[in-house]
Amino acid sequence: MQPPNKDPNVPNKHAAAAGAYSSNVQKNTPDQRELEAHVLIKSAKFLQDIQNNWDDVTPEMLEETLKYNRQVWMIFYDTAIENPEENRPNDLRSNIVNLANFIFKRELEIISNPSKDKLDILININREIAAGLMASEKPVEK
Repeated sequence: MQPPNKDPNVPNKHAAAAGAYSSNVQKNTPDQRELEAHVLIKSAKFLQDIQNNWDDVTPEMLEETLKYNRQVWMIFYDTAIENPEENRPNDLRSNIVNLANFIFKRELEIISNPSKDKLDILININREIAAGLMASEKPVEK
């Protein structure tokens, strides 16, 4: 394991990834919310596959799947923390940060004491957030 980079001239890896993700999404995707939803659904599917095949899952497979989910949530977390001037209200940004922190803690619990039932909440959160992102806003009828 390498020590964390303390060089102030080297940008935070997660912040750089979030920035690259954001600019790439804006250039190549007509709807950022839809892309975010698909990434969450993909992560939920990976977690569900691990849960469904629990008896054949190695610790490495579990760790890699949780790592993918953590990376997805790090993007949401970093974007909420580092982009306060965007069009997101403070309470939404705070909710994203709190939810990401919950997910990170849950993943640590799973790694320290693996149980397939502990994956339920991660799968459900990813699916619910994805559904919310994909829900189209209907115009208000007068």
